Amino acid sequence: MTNDTQVAPDIPQDNSQDIPQGFEPLFRKSPLTEPWEPLYQKKTERAVIIGLRLARPHTNGRGLIHGGLIAALADNAMGYSCGQATAWTTSFVTISLAVDFVGSANVGQWLAIESDVIKTGSTICFAQSLIKADGVTIARASGTFRVVPKKAPVT
Repeated sequence: MTNDTQVAPDIPQDNSQDIPQGFEPLFRKSPLTEPWEPLYQKKTERAVIIGLRLARPHTNGRGLIHGGLIAALADNAMGYSCGQATAWTTSFVTISLAVDFVGSANVGQWLAIESDVIKTGSTICFAQSLIKADGVTIARASGTFRVVPKKAPVT
């Protein structure tokens, strides 16, 4: 008897052996991004890089990465990077988000959203991202984030 377990091709798999060095599971979960799991992160002094291995649920009807996924993950990466740059002393909400698409990506490629905080202030944080598939830039994004007080945990 063999144990040939078949997995549906549209369900992302945990291919942790296929994850670039330095990445670990993303520290924060969201109902929006839950269907796209597993997501990964790499923290630097002033940024949080988000990465994932592209699978069928990340694509549009033509089988290419969906622009909405790029926009949402760039928004997350830039917001998290504003948090990282300010030592997580406050929270941020998006004021504006712009994305320019310059390429595409396919299932199986490694997607990395590499953000850079341009400036933080007492009320606003400015950030930008390059979105890369296997190291090739496929989009760029910029965002403006408003500083908001951290909410007390709900008990």
